[in-house]
Amino acid sequence: MATSPAATKPKRTFHFPSAFTVLFGVTVLVWLLAFIVPTGAYKLDDSGAPIPGSYEGVDSGLSFGDRLMQLFMAPVNGLYGVKASEGGFIGPYESGELFGAVGVFMFVLAIGIFITMSMKTGAIDAGVARVARRFQSHGVVVIAILMVLFSLGGTTEGMAEETLGFYALVIPLALSLGYDRMVAAATILIGAGIGVLASTVNPFATGVASEASGISIGDGIGFRLLMYVVLVPVGVLFVVRYAGKVKADPTKSLVGAQEGDAELIALGVGEVPELTGRQKSVLAIVGLTFAFMIFAIVPWAQVIGGPDAASYGWQLDWYFPELAALFIVMSIVVGLIGGLGEQGLTSTLVRGAGDFIGVGLIIVLARGITVIMNNSEITDTVLHSMEDVVSNTSAGVFGGLMLLINIPLAFLVPSTSGHAALAMPILAPLADFANVPRAMVVTAFQSASGIVNLITPTSAVVMGGLALAKVRYDQYLRFIAPLLLVLVVLCTAFIAIGATL
Repeated sequence: MATSPAATKPKRTFHFPSAFTVLFGVTVLVWLLAFIVPTGAYKLDDSGAPIPGSYEGVDSGLSFGDRLMQLFMAPVNGLYGVKASEGGFIGPYESGELFGAVGVFMFVLAIGIFITMSMKTGAIDAGVARVARRFQSHGVVVIAILMVLFSLGGTTEGMAEETLGFYALVIPLALSLGYDRMVAAATILIGAGIGVLASTVNPFATGVASEASGISIGDGIGFRLLMYVVLVPVGVLFVVRYAGKVKADPTKSLVGAQEGDAELIALGVGEVPELTGRQKSVLAIVGLTFAFMIFAIVPWAQVIGGPDAASYGWQLDWYFPELAALFIVMSIVVGLIGGLGEQGLTSTLVRGAGDFIGVGLIIVLARGITVIMNNSEITDTVLHSMEDVVSNTSAGVFGGLMLLINIPLAFLVPSTSGHAALAMPILAPLADFANVPRAMVVTAFQSASGIVNLITPTSAVVMGGLALAKVRYDQYLRFIAPLLLVLVVLCTAFIAIGATL
């Protein structure tokens, strides 16, 4: 009997839209809202911060044609729009201060090139493999070391998609140690994920958010480092505790044995060649480059002597232009020392920029939304609507509110960079009304984003990693739920305390 076409028609499934689609929709929505939201502005103090209670209505003076042009030019203004010295209007032909995200855009491409070049040399893969091989007989130690290594990648460069290449190593390692596939997945996902949650200098979270908030990426780094030191051991203990239960009683496993596990157990890590001199040199350069970046961006005098202290003579006070140049130069150094040759170096450079241009474009689109709000004179209206709420709360409550506000935003905008560029121009000035450092708003954002990105089904890192580990999403949610609760409580406490200091 023939099957009817209707019976064979594939079932449609819902797919959450990409960050590009979400931001396009938000752009149009904000543009439409600008027709009906009252226009107004705050008076600014000498530092450029809004003065509480100074909001008053103004006329934007935009015709329908002007507004249509704002929508048309939003991506361009988001890249290199200039904020006029008088009036504050943003456009590509104005004279004043650069408002567009071209500096961040270039930095994202530069660090993308650096990461891709470092991975291309094989040094990072080989280094992790050597660590795994050396401690293969010590299960708890190898889990802890690998999670710390992945967390270092997360806190410094937002290690995410790069982790997908390590499942082929960690899965047979975990199985050979008597653990299950959940341990392998958790070692990578939670290790890198908590590193991103407690980002210290992660350019895609802390960097973009700080730039959008009008502060240095080094502001608040000491507090974020403290969070990292506390939260990473919490994640490690959580995974080690589950791994110990599974090893003692395999029936406690949430995933059970899979077909082919016996072969992987026999394989283990396999033979791992010694690190070559080139690879050791590349690993050293990668570590030194990130260490130098931290040194270059930290406002040392202001951290030690207060916000009004004059910078030390040796203090670099670098920002995105200098950092972009640093990573481009060091990418070339890594490629040459790694033995890629002229052809390999140039092709990897182009591929690295191409792999990260999507992140850069998301930042540009999000900044374009901010330009529409600014030119339509509705940004301060939104701030004014929240002023009374945050002004009447304690600093600790304000910190907790910032965390809670950013959790649904992280679900709405899956891209960490897009989330930061979209939300921070609105949320950061609220800290001025609550007498809280803007760096705490950045910390609240990245904490909320990091928590959500541990579980969001829109993340290729989460879903792709679970697919590689052959762990069902529902099994993973059941496993990680207690840790999520702990992280939410700890992050809320950290931010509330930090806001009051």
